[in-house]
Amino acid sequence: MRNTTASAMALLLALPVAAQAEIRLGASVSATGPAAFLGDPEAKTIEMMVEDINEAGGIDGEQIALTLYDDGGDPNKARTFATRLVEDDEVVAIIGGSTTGTTMSILDVAEDEGIPFISLAGAISIVDPVREYVFKTPHTDRMACEKIFSDMQAQGISRIGMISGTDGFGASMQAQCKDVAGDQGIEVLADETYGPQDADTTPQLTRIRNTDGVQAVLNAGFGQGPAIVTRNFAQLGFDIPLYQSHGVASNAFVELVGPEASQGVRLPGTALLIGDRLAEDDPQYQVVNDYTAAYRERYGQDPSTFAGYAHDAVALMVDAMRRADEIAPDAIRDALEATQGFVGTTGVYTFSPEDHLGLDPSDFRMLEITADGWKQID
Repeated sequence: MRNTTASAMALLLALPVAAQAEIRLGASVSATGPAAFLGDPEAKTIEMMVEDINEAGGIDGEQIALTLYDDGGDPNKARTFATRLVEDDEVVAIIGGSTTGTTMSILDVAEDEGIPFISLAGAISIVDPVREYVFKTPHTDRMACEKIFSDMQAQGISRIGMISGTDGFGASMQAQCKDVAGDQGIEVLADETYGPQDADTTPQLTRIRNTDGVQAVLNAGFGQGPAIVTRNFAQLGFDIPLYQSHGVASNAFVELVGPEASQGVRLPGTALLIGDRLAEDDPQYQVVNDYTAAYRERYGQDPSTFAGYAHDAVALMVDAMRRADEIAPDAIRDALEATQGFVGTTGVYTFSPEDHLGLDPSDFRMLEITADGWKQID
């Protein structure tokens, strides 16, 4: 009798069981490592939003099954995880790529395998040229240059010194700024760089200060480098404006630099940094403040600009899944590309076959760090 029961149980376990309907979504972000200030809030946002969407019934009754990897900012790990997401986890879409380097690794896999991918990194090379399956949520570094130079023009500034990080983001933005400078009436009189491990940029800034005619300094970079530049800039007693990139648009940057040294720094940022100062009729008011409240309740702190990039990526992907003819990679890709007027924390997205970013410079807010926090100046 015992053997008969055991045989019956074995047969039962061998029978196929109807799987609960689910939508497999993959993500790879830099939650640890040198880019953790980007990836940690991105990971938190992705997890929070997927949980909230599932609690609200999922997508047409189907739950999202999230597989989230931490690539630590390593492009090789990002490629490995992207391959695993496609081949082992069988995802229908991918979100991630906290940095340009990890994004470029993931997008190669996404393109080869035909999986829609929304990047969270800034370089223009991610979406220019347009790749069939690749989209992104942050403004490009080229747009940041244009926004900064427009503000400089309004201030009567036409001659500048540049100091840029040699990482992927810094090198890309340096090239983009130099490319558009002439068209916007800006002359780069000094051009310096620093490495990711440099702990002092005083020599480079001193050379810029000693260059005749420099009216402002622009730092193209992200991570700890811009904080060092800002502190050294204050220590050297510059009496001209300092502009930073959107790569440091966060309260964490102010805390890292210190409130006194960071005051007066100008940079392009998103509505998320000034949510409490937005007019109620601003199209982004509701989205920004609802997301901020949810993140604050979950994690006890305000979301960063980078967290906002992840918010928009999840929201765009879910919206596309709801509009797609079926939950399959090609159908989701087609629905993404057909997105029109979708309001996010970063801007209002309208994609097309020629544009997989869907934003323009007007979605940027020109901000200044003041004693009272972030202030919009345009």
